[in-house]
Amino acid sequence: MAGALAALVLGGCSSGVEVTPPPSTAGCEQADAAWPHEVSGLARRDTSPSAPNVAAWGDPAVIALCGVPALPPTTEECVSVSGVDWVAHRLSDGVRFTTFGTDPAIEVLVPEAYAPEPLLLPAFGAAASALPPNGRHCD
Repeated sequence: MAGALAALVLGGCSSGVEVTPPPSTAGCEQADAAWPHEVSGLARRDTSPSAPNVAAWGDPAVIALCGVPALPPTTEECVSVSGVDWVAHRLSDGVRFTTFGTDPAIEVLVPEAYAPEPLLLPAFGAAASALPPNGRHCD
């Protein structure tokens, strides 16, 4: 995720995973309360800065951010997992999944170490389902 993680860097000397929170947290309150305690057996980690709309699990870190802009219609791969639609964007070292049909959106960065990456998405179903829908769905 070299390109995607340019703003999200694992902190070697810091106490948590360094992240750049999305600029807005509006609409994320209920999603933030529903972040999973663990993701596929990976323990939750601290983030730096600590912010309610970002979370991380494991090493290498799976990173989730709430408050990213809603996606417009797209031709990228769209998958439905546990009733939540996600757009998958392959990165150099993993996959970026973004909720499709929610405003705001959640973005989940999954390193290729956890392939097949979509298997981690059910852990984020409750948080994603807590977001306001915008009427878009995978075709």
